[in-house]
Amino acid sequence: MNKAEILAVLKATMVDLFELDEAEIQPTANLYEDLDLDSIDAVDLAVKITEITGKRVNPEDFKKVRTVQDLVDTAEQMID
Repeated sequence: MNKAEILAVLKATMVDLFELDEAEIQPTANLYEDLDLDSIDAVDLAVKITEITGKRVNPEDFKKVRTVQDLVDTAEQMID
């Protein structure tokens, strides 16, 4: 799975779970400030990344995630 495919899956997930406008979900968007997500939402995203990659997300790595691009990069690194 490449970055574009990961981004597409994450966008669809965020639209579905958090009722966000897909146009707002840009790689540079801050999850907490721009998209108004909270820590519970972050856990849901970590679960989705686990589903995508088949691997458990390292909590220390996930604490560094701030933007949509960070999410994509984290998932891609877990796939490699």
